Parts: sequence; structure tokens; C-alpha cells
Amino acid sequence: MDVLIHLFVGLHIIGIAALLGGFLTQMKAMGRGTARFVPAMLHGAATMLVTGVILVGLNQADDHPVNNIKIGVKLALLIVILGLVYVKRDDETVDKNLFGLVGLLTTANIFIAVLWT
Repeated sequence: MDVLIHLFVGLHIIGIAALLGGFLTQMKAMGRGTARFVPAMLHGAATMLVTGVILVGLNQADDHPVNNIKIGVKLALLIVILGLVYVKRDDETVDKNLFGLVGLLTTANIFIAVLWT
């Protein structure tokens, strides 16, 4: 079971990398006001959602403690991120404040995962 959990942790990290990497590649464009949500951001957020839900299930099945409040906060942030990216995915440009919000929420989600113990 540990190997399976580690596999999904790795896939979850790949999702985070895709979402944050997509954001970071658009930082210069954000300064010019021409940033857009790239497909990697949508796929990364979706990957995070699916692998996160699977990880919670696997950890509960293996009798590992799960902080449900922490998971709920992370899930709420991710749903907001996913919703914004999904709705605005076809727009040629995205408002810099909205784009920055996605980056801020993504970073907050990472720090909640790492620091909330």
C-alpha cells in the first residue's frame, strides 16, 4: 500500500508542478496584461484534484490519520482554482488580478500542505 501511496504523491506533485509552472511561464505576460491560462494549468489542477482524492482514500484505507479540516481547506482552494482556470481557459487574455489570484491560491495550497501539521 505504501508504494501505491507514494506513486500518487508523485503524481500529485507533477500536477502541482504543471499548475505552478504554467503560472510562472505567464508571469512576464501578466506584467504586460496579456497573460492567459495555458492548458498545463487546467491539466495540473485536475490532476491535483483526482490524485488528492485518491490519496485521502488510500490513507484512510491504510489507517493513517487524515486531517479532514486541512483537506477541506485545500479542496476548497483547489476547486476555486480549477473553476477559474476552467471558465477562463479559452479567453485570449485574463485580467492580471484574476491571474495573480490563481497563483496566490496555488502557492497558499502548497504552503498549507507543507506547514499545516
